[in-house]
Amino acid sequence: MIRISRHCLVACFLVAVALPAFGATHKKKHASQADPTPDPVLVPNTSGGVPATHAASVLVVDAITGNVLYDKNAGEHRPAASTQKLLTALLIVQAGNLEKRVAVETVDTLAEPVKLHIKPGESYTRRELLRVLLVHSPNDVARCLARDNAGSIEAFAEKMNRKAEELGMNNSHFVNPNGLPDPSQYSTARDMSKVARAAYQSPTIRSIVSEKSVSFQYANGRSVEFKNTNQVLRGYPYCNGMKTGYTEAAGHCLISSGSYNGRDVIVVVMGDNRRIWQDSCSLLAWGLGL
Repeated sequence: MIRISRHCLVACFLVAVALPAFGATHKKKHASQADPTPDPVLVPNTSGGVPATHAASVLVVDAITGNVLYDKNAGEHRPAASTQKLLTALLIVQAGNLEKRVAVETVDTLAEPVKLHIKPGESYTRRELLRVLLVHSPNDVARCLARDNAGSIEAFAEKMNRKAEELGMNNSHFVNPNGLPDPSQYSTARDMSKVARAAYQSPTIRSIVSEKSVSFQYANGRSVEFKNTNQVLRGYPYCNGMKTGYTEAAGHCLISSGSYNGRDVIVVVMGDNRRIWQDSCSLLAWGLGL
């Protein structure tokens, strides 16, 4: 019965994805609308045991207990790219007062290549910035939140490293809040699973990373909707969130989480190629026993 039920659910999901995609071809795209490109449909490949991946490092863990289900070079030092924004988010949520407004400063805007293009003098609530940070991943927003929290990027990095030590991330070092390349910044799949588990236990973060899109209203009143950068969340029904990352140095990275039949799993994939979505989806399904 379980196998039949699962296939029915997936079939319903495919129909739900296909219908809006068909309609979207007949609608004119506006700047305030989300990209009408249909969401991907991911079908996991779990035949033959643990799915083979193209990633340099992989860790699959039970999100509740921390028990390791699969390990591939999980202790290898690697750049984490934007997946480390989960650690940034943890510190912002931990500080509280998410409705407090943050005034953008010039120093916040000094980040490339993915930016929200917020401007000095504008103000937004911490919650608004946190949501767009985790769903769309702009680097200027990470700097704005970090500077607001600690007074400077350097002081925030010190907070990141203290929090990492508290979480038992003994093979990591962070120097910025957004994951942009720096020779002295690194982590491991094992360490990133620890910050992911902490984020999974935060109702605020868990709620945000499960959003398939987010609407952001600029100070001038213009609204833009952004799709979540996590294609596994958008394309596989048992995924419930987490964070993407990419730089040339890091390769494609993804922390994905999922839940099924009372089981919660986190998958950390670092240093993958463009098959990151399929690899992560298959590992997630395998970890959930699907």
